[in-house]
Amino acid sequence: MTTDDAASGEKLTSPSEVVRRRMKAQARKDTRAETQLRRALHARGKRYRVAYPVPGRRRRTMDIAFTRAKVAVLIDGCFWHGCPVHYIPPKNNAVWWEQKIRANRARDRDTSLHLREIGWRVVRLWEHETVAEMVRKVEEALASAAAHQE
Repeated sequence: MTTDDAASGEKLTSPSEVVRRRMKAQARKDTRAETQLRRALHARGKRYRVAYPVPGRRRRTMDIAFTRAKVAVLIDGCFWHGCPVHYIPPKNNAVWWEQKIRANRARDRDTSLHLREIGWRVVRLWEHETVAEMVRKVEEALASAAAHQE
């Protein structure tokens, strides 16, 4: 398996077939954090799109999108996105994993920058945040978007 390194343009080669299978099986949407946040937002009367495509960026999606307000919500997993609080780099194939996480972070930055450039507000959340924290951040972004539309 190869993965594009967004920062350097290099291809990363997975360390083993076992890792490739494990990564392929990893949930990419409907994670626990996403479903809990969606339930809480829905209970508050918020309506949104799920796995909404990022305009102009093939194969990238927003976890939750408020299309009228142009608010994009992206929930990053602590392992896959290198959370500064919880990420512990694997000892096996350390160089490959360092490059992989660096590439993920670079793609995250590119996606956020692109969305902002085309007029979206971006809310990036970590999976370890409480649902209450996540809801508060999303509602703040929605309120800010509404204030600027008036």
